[in-house]
Amino acid sequence: MTGSHQNLTEPDIETSRGFCRNCLLVLKSETQATSEKRCPNCRSPRLLIHPEWWRLSIAHIDCDAFYAAVEKRDRPELADKAVIIGGEHRGVVSTACYKARIHGVHSAMPIFEAKKRCPDAIIIKPNMALYNRVGRDIRDMMCALTPLVQPLSIDEAFLDLTGTEKLHHAPPALTLAKLVQNIEKDIKITVSVGLSHNKFLAKLASDLDKPRGFSVIGVEETMQRIAPMPVSKIWGVGKASQERLARDGITLIGQIQSIPIHDMAKRYESSGLRLAELSRGIDRRRIDPSRETKSISSETTFDKDIKDIETLRKHLWQLSQKTAQRCKRQGLAGKTIILKAKTDRFTTLTRSQTRHSPTQLAEAIYEDGQLLLKQLLLDRPNDYFRLIGIGLSQIVTADQSDIPDLAEPERHKKITTERTIDKVREKFGDNSIRKGRDLI
Repeated sequence: MTGSHQNLTEPDIETSRGFCRNCLLVLKSETQATSEKRCPNCRSPRLLIHPEWWRLSIAHIDCDAFYAAVEKRDRPELADKAVIIGGEHRGVVSTACYKARIHGVHSAMPIFEAKKRCPDAIIIKPNMALYNRVGRDIRDMMCALTPLVQPLSIDEAFLDLTGTEKLHHAPPALTLAKLVQNIEKDIKITVSVGLSHNKFLAKLASDLDKPRGFSVIGVEETMQRIAPMPVSKIWGVGKASQERLARDGITLIGQIQSIPIHDMAKRYESSGLRLAELSRGIDRRRIDPSRETKSISSETTFDKDIKDIETLRKHLWQLSQKTAQRCKRQGLAGKTIILKAKTDRFTTLTRSQTRHSPTQLAEAIYEDGQLLLKQLLLDRPNDYFRLIGIGLSQIVTADQSDIPDLAEPERHKKITTERTIDKVREKFGDNSIRKGRDLI
C-alpha cells in the first residue's frame, strides 16, 4: 500500500478527515481536507472526505457499464463511440456505455427503442464467456482482501472487511481504494464503490457517484442522508409499491421515517416493517460468502415418450417443486427460468424467460415453465418427448427474491402460502401437504 498512511498511528487515522483516492495520502489535518479541493501531494481532485471514512467496513463494488467497458477495452476503436450490448434486431438492452446513457438508453429497454434514442450507437451481441472470465478475475482480486465476498452478479459484489486492518495495514476504505486502482491497472475497467455500515446502505452509496465513484454513508448521518431520497431507492420497492405509497402520500424515505414502526407494520404488514427499518438505515442481513452457483435445475427421463401436454405439465410441476426445494436449502434464487426437453430423436431443446425479479418459489417457477412448455409444443407439434427439465439461472441469494409487494395482495398471498407450506413440510415431512397436481 502506497501513501503516507503507512506510518500513521491509530489516533492519526481517527483524527484525519479523509484521503486522496489517487496517491492514497491520508489527510492528517482538517486544513488539508477543507482548504483545498486538490491533494497537497499529487494535486489530484479525487479526494474522499468523510468523518467516518476510517471505521466503516461494509462495501458494495459495482463495475461501471461492465459489458460495454470490456468491449471497449478489447476494441480501442470503440473508445469514443456509443456502445449498446444486446440483440441486434430483437430483444432488449443488456447494458449501455455512459455515452449511450446520455441519450436515455438504459438496461432492459427494447433494442428498437434504444436505436431511436441513439441512432449512431454500435450494437454488439453479448459475449458472456468473455464477461464471465473478466468477472472471475475481478472476483479473485476481491477474495484476496477478505473471504467475506458475496457476489450479486458477475460484475458486482458485497465485501465485509471488518477486522482486516492488521492484515492490510490500513483501514478498509484505503484497502478498497487500492483495489480500485489495481482493477483499473490490471483489468483496465473502472468500478464504483459504496462504503457504509450495512448492505442496504453500501449498495445505495455505490449508485450515488457513478462512474469511478467512491461514496460513503456513515452511521451518524444515515437518517438525514437518506431522508430526501425517493422511496424507489429502498431495496424491493418497485413501481406498484411506489404507486401504493404515493396514494398514501408517501414519496420520500423521510416520510416513512416519520411514521412509527408499529404503524407501518400495521398498515402494510411484513412489507411495512421492512420499509420502516430500511428507511431508518436498519439492515440485519450479513454478507454471505456462499459458493457461487450458476444454475439450479431438476430433470426427469420418462419410461415412455410423452406428447400429451397435461401429462407433461404434471411432471413439470413436480420438477418445479424439486428445483424450488434445492434453491431454498441453499438459500439461493434465480431470475431466468429455463425449460429443457429432449425429443424421441434425442434432439435437445431449451427455452428461457427472464423474470422482473428473482424467485425460489415452486409456483413462480411452474407458472413461467408452463408458458415455455406451451410455446415449445406449438413450435414442435409433432414431437414426442423422452426428457423434461426446469431450472433457474442468474443465481442470487435468497434475500433478494420474492419480496412481498404491498401493492399486489394476490402475489403476497401466494408467497405467504408457499412459505407456510414449507414450514409444515419441514416439521412433518414432504408428504404432509400435497396439491392436486402432485398426483401423476
